[in-house]
Amino acid sequence: MHKAGSMKKILLVEDDPNLGLLLQDYLQLKGKFDVVLCKDGDEGLRAFTKQQFDLLILDVMMPKKDGFTLGKEVRRINSKVPIIFATAKGMLEDKTQAFNLGGDDYITKPFRIEELLLRINALLKRVNNAEKTEEEKQTHFKIGRYDFDYTTQMISIGDHQQKLSTKEAELLRLLCLRKNEVLTREEALLNIWHDDNYFNGRSMDVFLSKIRKYLKDDTSVEIINVHGRGYKLLIN
Repeated sequence: MHKAGSMKKILLVEDDPNLGLLLQDYLQLKGKFDVVLCKDGDEGLRAFTKQQFDLLILDVMMPKKDGFTLGKEVRRINSKVPIIFATAKGMLEDKTQAFNLGGDDYITKPFRIEELLLRINALLKRVNNAEKTEEEKQTHFKIGRYDFDYTTQMISIGDHQQKLSTKEAELLRLLCLRKNEVLTREEALLNIWHDDNYFNGRSMDVFLSKIRKYLKDDTSVEIINVHGRGYKLLIN
């Protein structure tokens, strides 16, 4: 799953080329999503196994492999990625089957594209909140040879311990949660200082310098600047 702030990627599997292109264009323009369009279930499964997606929209009535079969195969690979099934049928048993297969939502054709967009945003928000809840529970981190306890605000390596300030601990925890990924300056400032103004940015740079010093005894650990974006905690 992609982190908050990056563009969300959607797999759209729809055998009607006109509707498929219409949905793709609308979602990319209005929803600002990256939408990969596939014309049948086989093509959809190939795309799913090669790329990472944040959400799937599967047409049920398709040649080669119908949407329910594709959904079942997707669930064997990934139990969490949100799936919306779309079908021309409004039958109750179809709706039941959609949810029994692990679908998260169901939309009946013909539908308004605006409604689909609302459902997509609601699902992604729910997933994002669940991820945040999981993150909030994590308080212990392994950083190379260091142990970091966010609750006690302590970094330890061997017999040496270093007490962190609250801001240092919050910043290091965010870096750990985004390990080997970019933590944007904006996300860090809004999370910790609740304001991304210039003075808070300078303050954060000072805290980062201190954190780098605390981690200097393990050469496999480094915090790098990603020009114009933010920072990355690298652990080799």
